[in-house]
Amino acid sequence: MEEILLSTLRLSVPILLAAYGGLLSERSGVANIALESNLLFAAFASAAVTFLSGSLLIGVVAGILISGLVGGLFASTCIWGRGDHIVIGTAFNLLAYGLIPVINKSLFDITGSTPSVPVELRFQQPLYFFAATIVMLLAYEYLFRSTRHGLRVTAAGENPSALLTQGVNYRWIRLRAVVEGSLVTGLGGVYLSLCQGSGYIREMSAGRGFIALAAIIFGRWKPVPTFFACLFFAFTDALQIQMQGKVIAGYAIPNQFVQIIPYVATLVILVFYARKISAPAAINRDADV
Repeated sequence: MEEILLSTLRLSVPILLAAYGGLLSERSGVANIALESNLLFAAFASAAVTFLSGSLLIGVVAGILISGLVGGLFASTCIWGRGDHIVIGTAFNLLAYGLIPVINKSLFDITGSTPSVPVELRFQQPLYFFAATIVMLLAYEYLFRSTRHGLRVTAAGENPSALLTQGVNYRWIRLRAVVEGSLVTGLGGVYLSLCQGSGYIREMSAGRGFIALAAIIFGRWKPVPTFFACLFFAFTDALQIQMQGKVIAGYAIPNQFVQIIPYVATLVILVFYARKISAPAAINRDADV
C-alpha cells in the first residue's frame, strides 16, 4: 500500500501542474485543450538544452519559457484570431507531435528521443515537486480569493463585458492568464524529462494533458477539488502499474487491459459527471458588445 501511495504522489505531479496551468486559462475564458503540447514542448526543450548546455538550471528555464511561448501563441490565436479554442488547441497538439521529432532529428540525428541526460543533471527527489504543488495550491486559493488579478481572471471567464465597462481589456487578462498557466504547465514537462525520466521520449506526456483537463472539470474549475481529482487519476495510474503481470484467481490479466485503467476512469467520469457541472459562462466566447 505504501508503494502505491508513493507512486501516486510521484505520478500526480505532471497532472497537477498541467491542471494548475489549465485552471488559470479556463477560469479566464480560454478553453485550453493544448496542455498536451505545453507538456511536450517543455519536456523536449528542457532535456535537449540541459544535454547540450550541461546546465540543469538553463535546461529548466528553457523548458518553462518555451511552454510560456507556446501558451502565448495559443492564446493570441484564440483571442485575436477568434477561432474556436478546441480546434486551435487540437492544432497545437498536432504541431507538437509533428514538430518535435523534426527538431530532434536536426539536433541529435534521431526522431524518437533525446540522448540520455546524465544523472548529475537530473532531479533526484520527485516528492519535492509534489511539495511544490501543495504550495501552488495554497497560492491559487489566495489568488482567486484575495487578489485583484484573480478576481479579474474570474470575471474574464464569467462576464467579460463587466470588465469592459470598468475600462479593463479582458483580452489582455486572458492572455496573461494563459501565459502564466503555461509557465506552470511547463514545470510539469520539466518534471517528466528531468525527474521522472532521463530525457525526452517521443509523446512522453501520454495523455496527461487531457487527464488534467478531466480533473479540472471533475474539480468544478476550483483549485482544491481539482487537486484531489488529480490525485484520484494518479492513483488509477499507480494502480495499473502495480497490477501489470499480476495473476488473479489463476488468470493473468493482459497488460493491455491494465494499462487503459486511467483513461477508462477519465472517460467514465466525464460521461457521468461532466453534465452536472457548469463551466465558466464565457469560456470559448468573446464579450457581448
